[in-house]
Amino acid sequence: MRTLKLIISIPLLILSSIGLAQSGIIRGTVIEDSNGEPLFGVTVQIKSTSTGAITDFDGKFEIRADPGTYDLQASFIGFQAVTVSDLLVEDDEVTVIDQIRLKEDVGVLEEIVVTAEAIKTTETALLTVKRKSANLMDGISAASFRRIGDSDAASAVKRVTGVSVEGGKYVYVRGIGDRYTKTMLNGLDIPGLDPDRNSLQIDIFPTNLIDNMIVFKTASADLPADFTGGVVNIETKDFPEEKILEVSASAQFNPDMHFNDDFLDYERGDTDWLGYDDGTRDLPSGAENLNTLNVDDDLSGQEAFNFSNSFDKNLDAFQNQRPLDYSISLTTGDQKQVFGKNKLGYIISGTYKRTYVHYDDIFFGEYQLRFQPTEQDLIEASISSGVQSRINTLLGGLAGFAYKTSNSKYRFTAMHLQNGESIAAELSLKDNDDAAGKSEFSGFTDNLEYNERSLTNFLLNGEHHLSNDKFVLEWKFSPTFSSLEDPDIRRTGFNFQGQDLVINPGAVRYPQRIWRDLEETNYSGRTDLTYNTQVFNEDAKIKIGFSYTFKERDYEILSYEADAGLVSVQPDWSGDPNEVLLEENLQPNGSVEIQSENILPQNPNEYNSTVDYGAAYISAEINPIGGLKAILGVRLENFVQRHTGRDDAGARSIFFFEEFDRPIPESSNILDDDKVLDAFDFFPSVNLIYSLQEKQNLRASYSRSIARPSFKELSFASILDPISNRRFIGGFTEYEDWDGNLIETFIDNFDLRWELFQDGGQLFSVSAFYKRFEDPIELVQIRVANTNQELQPRNVGTGQLVGTEIEIRKSLDFLNPLISNFSISGNVTLAATELEMSDEEFQARLDFVKEGQEVDNKRRMAGQAPYVVNFGLSYDNFENALEAGLFYNVQGPTITVVGGGIFPDVESEPFHSLNFNLNKRFGENERLVLNFKVNNILDDVREEFFIAHGAEERFFNRFSPGRSFGFGINYSLY
Repeated sequence: MRTLKLIISIPLLILSSIGLAQSGIIRGTVIEDSNGEPLFGVTVQIKSTSTGAITDFDGKFEIRADPGTYDLQASFIGFQAVTVSDLLVEDDEVTVIDQIRLKEDVGVLEEIVVTAEAIKTTETALLTVKRKSANLMDGISAASFRRIGDSDAASAVKRVTGVSVEGGKYVYVRGIGDRYTKTMLNGLDIPGLDPDRNSLQIDIFPTNLIDNMIVFKTASADLPADFTGGVVNIETKDFPEEKILEVSASAQFNPDMHFNDDFLDYERGDTDWLGYDDGTRDLPSGAENLNTLNVDDDLSGQEAFNFSNSFDKNLDAFQNQRPLDYSISLTTGDQKQVFGKNKLGYIISGTYKRTYVHYDDIFFGEYQLRFQPTEQDLIEASISSGVQSRINTLLGGLAGFAYKTSNSKYRFTAMHLQNGESIAAELSLKDNDDAAGKSEFSGFTDNLEYNERSLTNFLLNGEHHLSNDKFVLEWKFSPTFSSLEDPDIRRTGFNFQGQDLVINPGAVRYPQRIWRDLEETNYSGRTDLTYNTQVFNEDAKIKIGFSYTFKERDYEILSYEADAGLVSVQPDWSGDPNEVLLEENLQPNGSVEIQSENILPQNPNEYNSTVDYGAAYISAEINPIGGLKAILGVRLENFVQRHTGRDDAGARSIFFFEEFDRPIPESSNILDDDKVLDAFDFFPSVNLIYSLQEKQNLRASYSRSIARPSFKELSFASILDPISNRRFIGGFTEYEDWDGNLIETFIDNFDLRWELFQDGGQLFSVSAFYKRFEDPIELVQIRVANTNQELQPRNVGTGQLVGTEIEIRKSLDFLNPLISNFSISGNVTLAATELEMSDEEFQARLDFVKEGQEVDNKRRMAGQAPYVVNFGLSYDNFENALEAGLFYNVQGPTITVVGGGIFPDVESEPFHSLNFNLNKRFGENERLVLNFKVNNILDDVREEFFIAHGAEERFFNRFSPGRSFGFGINYSLY
């Protein structure tokens, strides 16, 4: 009964407080200046009154006062008192002081006096955390999101030192590929949404749901061991300091994409605008039960007709002009005192975003090395080029509640993100029979796709401060449910035969229909206990912790094709894809019949995989000598991955064996919940921080980490990209030069960093790092597959990386006081890699060596950029409420696909991103904010090239994002 009363009373207390006039409230945080940690038990008092409060374990305080202007004093034994002057308190309003920083008292009795406005910056708080962090880390806060104008996490995180974003979604830290970067949500593991990647697509996180993003670049025992470049931790909002009710809207115009008459579309579902399919693209009933062995035998002529006739007949992409990109968001939140001085806070936020992307020059190429050593130019094998358009919808919502007592804090957050993208393309195709494995033809296709991503996450978190803060216990539990669906991918092509159009399986292929489905469940929990003590008469911390994660993924591809029969009996096609499935063209009277390409009862393109991942750690943070802090730890991880699936051996030859009435060979490999990875590993870490001066550090660290193959990589999966016509082959599949034994990568990491922190958030740092990779995994072009491009993950040898980072944040007032509102921020990462190839790869390269070319058994590592550059020029005029900035980002040329044999390496071209953003706040309380931005000012193009000795670069991929102009408005009702 008591619990029931509590549940009922909480919402009533919240509702009863709305709209009631009351005294103003002062809220703030007191931290220790030397380490950035909150101070417990500080007395905060309005001067010349008895009104005040004592800070809690988070360093938080709350004081109620009548409207007026006050001086506020914070004092604590052993620290200099700080007075915040000219603090304005208004009726029924909350005045927030982000930080009051107390310095240790070294005999100077003078009081420190600052104005209230001078300390309102969360970026300074983040720098303090960075300065005293056990890990080498960087980050970005919600304050920067507004200044830079980025609307999603992927755009914002690339401002962090050494961070770049590939494809607008995937984070690279220090130029190292997404395989070596881990994404966490609120400190816990979260599944990815792309079977082709190891990291999470972070573009689905709107910045209005995020409190901050921290990038850890060195390991410590309390962090997972499966990262090398960095861990990106996204913290969602939880406990607002003041009442929030904000609404924002924005629009973006790209002259190359919006109001373009060439924009492609197709007949879509009624709920596409909400980010999910309404069933329009569902697989016809019974289709999943048919396979290549029985579709002809088990269906009569009428049944085969009915089956073919049950598929959606819309296969054509048509032109349909589209408007501007736009987005809207709403956020509300507050905190109230309940049950005495306990606090209850809530935050609710929602966002909706709709974007239209159009590429009128998209290009996919395949080029090969010539067999003759004297001929260096690449030979064109196949080309796919044309127009592609995308309509992307993102719908997101977050609701969070936090309850805080004098010694504990509880938090519950629920978040759902829904993303749907429809894709239409019209492509011209060309094959060159002078290339190996190719036939001479030309044709065209219409491609229609829909990609639906969904992520639902819950977080339950508790934090308890025991025995006067001597012990801190924190626990977290977070289930996440994610899905990715590609319902009814449609690829319909014709090729030219003289003056006629035909459907030819040996050229453009028969029309295809593909359904892909991925479902992943992730349960993650951890418990951490911190013991605050003294060692060597200095403050010290002992931490122990345990974590457990269970993941399960189900993945399935179902594929069908429209067999058009003999060329001689095909109708006179006009080139309209919608003709293909007209009733008069379907068998038995016509020439077209839809057939299954699936091998049942056990489909090679279907698998189930699970992971049981348990970990324990212990670490100690001690100060052995003056100025030196050491964080020593060891982490134990037990990782078990199981797989259910089969290879497609035999399936490749089914039609051959059927035709000659021979027994169909059974699969050579069938796995049924078999362990494919079972490891118990120790991961030591050492982090040393030497304080050269109060705000000057020298850091050194060592750690051992791991990169494990993904679910898809440890499988027999064979996945076709219908637009590029490239196929992914799982790592279990054996070839002449590959034994199918894909294993983990172990990495030794060494870091050294000098950093100088200055007032006003200014910073200068220089870092050096070295990494050694045992058996790195790279995406390799399968060298025995000459007919089309097939890519497979493989262990490729032994690699090493050496690099350096330089970061600066500096106000320009040292040049002239007139430009004191200007500041620069920049960071440069330089890295060099070397990989010792496997014998198989080295020999494959020797087989196609050219005259004058020197080849040894070393090359650059794939996925590693030689440099990453970020630069920003900012203007911040507090008095005029005006902020502006010019921001530049580029990542150096990177090997994206490893070649060998007749296939050259593929390398990405640097993309020079230059963006401008301006914010202007209006009104007495600056509740109205207008924003203007320009993206891709240089109008650069994204390109990847085939590269080979002495040969002209040839396109692998190419598309132009164009230049865009954005306008936004944000209004706060409080």
